[in-house]
Amino acid sequence: MPAHDLPLLVDAARMAGRVATSFTGPTAQRWDKADNAGPVTEADLAVNDLLLTTLRLARPDYGWLSEETEDTADRLNTERLFIIDPIDGTRSFVEGSNTWAHSIAVAERGVITAAVVYLPLRDKLYAAALGQGATLNGFPIHASEAATLTRSTILATKPVMAAEHWKSNAAPNFKRSHRPSLAYRLALVAEGRFDAMVTLRRSWEWDIAAGALIITEAGGIAQDRTGAELRFNNPDPRLNGVVAGGGPTCRGLIDALA
Repeated sequence: MPAHDLPLLVDAARMAGRVATSFTGPTAQRWDKADNAGPVTEADLAVNDLLLTTLRLARPDYGWLSEETEDTADRLNTERLFIIDPIDGTRSFVEGSNTWAHSIAVAERGVITAAVVYLPLRDKLYAAALGQGATLNGFPIHASEAATLTRSTILATKPVMAAEHWKSNAAPNFKRSHRPSLAYRLALVAEGRFDAMVTLRRSWEWDIAAGALIITEAGGIAQDRTGAELRFNNPDPRLNGVVAGGGPTCRGLIDALA
């Protein structure tokens, strides 16, 4: 079944890219969501509509969880569901940047089985199916095997470095970098361009689902901030932070976190 779903996700992601790039980010109509949940644009909604129509037509028995669709409890009664972020990195899209991504995944009984992260303006399509490995534009990718945390490059926001988050009252001496899209951060780590990524805030499943499978299929690990396994399609679709990347680096990060 994972291999059966992946071509569908790849085709849907490429269609989503064509729709999104038909808009100009800085001039697309934009609204601010309630409760400081960030911006949404007409491009987000157009991509969501396309994916909802395309994917549900192909798999009518699958549930649906998307950032841009009102959530209902119906998905909890489905064996499989799509987990979608139509545009991850909407602020980057609005700014005219090229670091935003489409994040599309299938979960079965809480486990991600097929996933795509696609950056149309960078022509980078990351894909994975459970047990089949991970690819970038069709070529295999592998997570970092760096063994020393202090020599690693970690994707993290500045607040992650605050002393109260770490057992030693100071962040380990790793090199920090950043990308605005969580899905892209996960994909870059799967590609081995960075050793790991960490986010400590409560994270929406649609930001994480696709990238988490791509990392694990690239030989890395993806866990929550306590080292627990990630499970998806939860009643509250938020995860307790995420630490992902090469195994030694991830274990070092989790051990160092307060």
